[in-house]
Amino acid sequence: MLREEMKQLRPGDRLPSSRELMRVHNVSPVTVSRALGLLAAEGRVITKPGSGAYVAPPIARAGDTADLSWQTVALGDRTVDDTGVSGLLTPPPDGVIPLTGGYLNPALRPTRALSAAASRALRHPEVWELPPLTGVSGLRRWFVQEIGGDATPSDALIVSGGQAALTHAFRALAAPGTPVLVETPTYPGALAAARAAGLRATAVPMDHDGVIPELLAEAFAVTGARVFFCQPTLHNPTGATLTLERRRQVLDIARAAGAFVIEDDYARYFTTVPTPPPMIALDAHGTVVHINSLTKVLSPSMRVAGVVARGPAARRLRAVQIVESFFVARPLQETALEFVGSSSWRRHLATLGAELTVRRDTLAAALTARMPTCEIHLVPHGGLHLWVRLPPDRDEDAVVEAAWRAGALVSPGRIYHPAEPPGPWIRVTHSAAVHVAELAEGVRRLATALDAP
Repeated sequence: MLREEMKQLRPGDRLPSSRELMRVHNVSPVTVSRALGLLAAEGRVITKPGSGAYVAPPIARAGDTADLSWQTVALGDRTVDDTGVSGLLTPPPDGVIPLTGGYLNPALRPTRALSAAASRALRHPEVWELPPLTGVSGLRRWFVQEIGGDATPSDALIVSGGQAALTHAFRALAAPGTPVLVETPTYPGALAAARAAGLRATAVPMDHDGVIPELLAEAFAVTGARVFFCQPTLHNPTGATLTLERRRQVLDIARAAGAFVIEDDYARYFTTVPTPPPMIALDAHGTVVHINSLTKVLSPSMRVAGVVARGPAARRLRAVQIVESFFVARPLQETALEFVGSSSWRRHLATLGAELTVRRDTLAAALTARMPTCEIHLVPHGGLHLWVRLPPDRDEDAVVEAAWRAGALVSPGRIYHPAEPPGPWIRVTHSAAVHVAELAEGVRRLATALDAP
């Protein structure tokens, strides 16, 4: 009977009091209590001690679609766009050759040596203990030694990979609603992290030698930005490497603007050719926040990166890390330290550098031979990608879609730009294919898509 009476009520309406139910239905308090308990178990009512019982929202039954439109109002107009990043992380289906992606093909990873390092790490008596909040001391020391300069282990912070480092840095160094300067094009993950932090990404143009200093100075003056994100070595996606002279100019410009430089040194291990020193090694004023990740060079699950900064910025970064994620799991840190401290680390770098050189040359030759109407921005001295300009009359999205249908996966250029892209581009990766023969076949399929009407 009570169920029938509830049909006249709406979700949120209060049921009559227990006393009233006893009077109307001439039943005992025990009967009323049992009835309300049964209805609550069925999800029909919600009881609030001291307040009463209320009609519950309707239960979604099998086959029904829940109405979640209320969340649109509750969430507001802020969005977190993971489109560009998730596309790079999603493995291609069987039969599709990956000419994109940010990680090494499994055949290029030092899997056995990593497993051996993990076994050694797990034998440490303290491996399951709480690590130092800034990271295991030996690992912090190693990251500092890698960059040179006068930084000390106390300036280093261990975080969960390069993407986490970017998220922490943007949140620590800039307030929501403020501008952040980025190279254009730039890494989509950096754009996504900056926007998720509520920052406005403003583009600064590049040429074959990296960001153009005069335009960087103008962007600082016009926007009032206090953060510049860059990848000075083997930039993603263009492959450009900032010259030593320009690195010094960028530091002078940032210092004059009272701004930080976030230096994403993700590709430092993807070349066998000497490169200029990291900008943090040239910085005497705490301008640079340096990021070096082991994820791309070892394995997607090696979520370990070192962030080096000095002064109040370093303290802010440490606080953000603790608030957002506490610390990196100690077994992972100990595994990383075991690996980079072993002979396997240098052997891996030597083998990887030689293989990536062969793949880069194979990719460049195949693109030149099969897609002569396209232009390779430059053939870098390392890295994982080539940045390719399509003919101006081609639609970028249509080419990417046609390539997918032909069995090759490439990245559309638009996801690398914070604003309107200057024409059709694609990024083509040589590190994700199984071997060079598959790489060449992928370019053949891409060329077929480009020639499709």
